[in-house]
Amino acid sequence: MKIRKVLITGGAGYIGTHCCIELLARGFEVVCADNFTNSSVVALHRVEQISGVKCQIAAINLCSKREIQSLFEQHRFDAAIHFAGHKAVGESIAQPLRYYKNNILSVINLCEVMHDNDCKNIVFSSSAAVYSTNNAPPYREDAPIGPCNPYGRTKAMIENILNDLNVSDPTWNISILRYFNPVGAHPSGLIGENPAGTPNNLMPYIAQVAIGRLNELQVFGGDYDTPDGTCIRDFIHVVDLAQGHLAALKKLEGNPGCMTHNIGTGNGHSVLELIAAFERVNKIHVPYTIVHRRVGDMPVNFAATDKAEKELHWKAKLSLDDMVRDTWNWQSRNPDGY
Repeated sequence: MKIRKVLITGGAGYIGTHCCIELLARGFEVVCADNFTNSSVVALHRVEQISGVKCQIAAINLCSKREIQSLFEQHRFDAAIHFAGHKAVGESIAQPLRYYKNNILSVINLCEVMHDNDCKNIVFSSSAAVYSTNNAPPYREDAPIGPCNPYGRTKAMIENILNDLNVSDPTWNISILRYFNPVGAHPSGLIGENPAGTPNNLMPYIAQVAIGRLNELQVFGGDYDTPDGTCIRDFIHVVDLAQGHLAALKKLEGNPGCMTHNIGTGNGHSVLELIAAFERVNKIHVPYTIVHRRVGDMPVNFAATDKAEKELHWKAKLSLDDMVRDTWNWQSRNPDGY
């Protein structure tokens, strides 16, 4: 079947807005569903500004099956891209029940309503946090699963739910995308990562220190077994990531069943390398202090990307310099966010 109308849950969020732009630019009809607890409707207005296309918005709570049913009564969707969910590792350790309830219940509700409306194509926003720390990088899709924090465990549980769903009903077509570390912003500078409160992720924290909203960056751990002692991550530009979803949707049209792909660059950069690149490209100082390790962090984490390249015909194109340049372009144009 041809996929033309797509529900994007968490569509007002960081990755959701960038995905909306890519889909709208290619003629998809998009409906963004969000409860706006950690996002802003202004972001969707800017999606309209960039794309020149009116963005359809549904303010709903995915933990309410009734609200999802009402949305499906108004629209006939061909597929869904499911971004919505809590995503901070540290917060998940402090509030595990909140994470399990929100992340898992929302998927169950969504899939039940999709089934009832014969909409059986879904792209799920998973994470490299599902992998066991005992694996040697680069992480391949068939590497053992063993998440070390509640956030990662919710993602692994949802992957199991989706795989079981496809086994029970092979007419479901499911794409599980395991993101590594999305960073950067749209080159227009109109949309970017805008977390509520103190950022939990590295790049927006760096940007807010650079703009003066925060005093200094705390680097969690300087004694890891890495060249400079700090964690190594596979940072991927959010625009590359969004384009990966286009590739996944296209693949779903061929009825592939349930498939899993890493979405990363295949290259690792340390925390200090990222800071140095940000300072060099943007010619601005980012003060930082190295503090104790954070519970739940993996020392080294980067992707094997050959499966996505072969099966989805997708590969990340943008560099670390592009990532830090676009981040600062967004932050400097929007010092207080949306």
